[in-house]
Amino acid sequence: MRSGIARMTERDCPFCKPDSGRILAAEDLAFAYLDGHPVSPGHALIVPRRHVHSWFHLHEDERAAMLRLLDAIRERLVVQHRPDGFTLGINDGAAAGQTVPHVHLHVIPRHSGDSPDPRGGVRWVLPEKADYWSAKK
Repeated sequence: MRSGIARMTERDCPFCKPDSGRILAAEDLAFAYLDGHPVSPGHALIVPRRHVHSWFHLHEDERAAMLRLLDAIRERLVVQHRPDGFTLGINDGAAAGQTVPHVHLHVIPRHSGDSPDPRGGVRWVLPEKADYWSAKK
């Protein structure tokens, strides 16, 4: 694990002091935020307000707030960007690729043709495991 990532505190966390100009929607326990390094136009993050590293450490009401925001943001992105689908993801822990240790749900609008072959989706985090449909049996 890279040092600095695990030691990030609320004071250092970009999600604990979000840029209000990038907030798309908010509730008492969570907010939706435009990603600072978007994969596609409209790429949003849904973040609990409490500084928590893992989805599995959230309270039930925090998870519920995040899921309500997911529905609201999806509707907004459908109107604004007319995607053909969505990739949703949480990198939970450094081994899973989490670089900001404050849980956040990626909501990535996807369009037909944005990838030559999108099959496998999130499975591509381990490329040698992704193309399961072509694997010889």
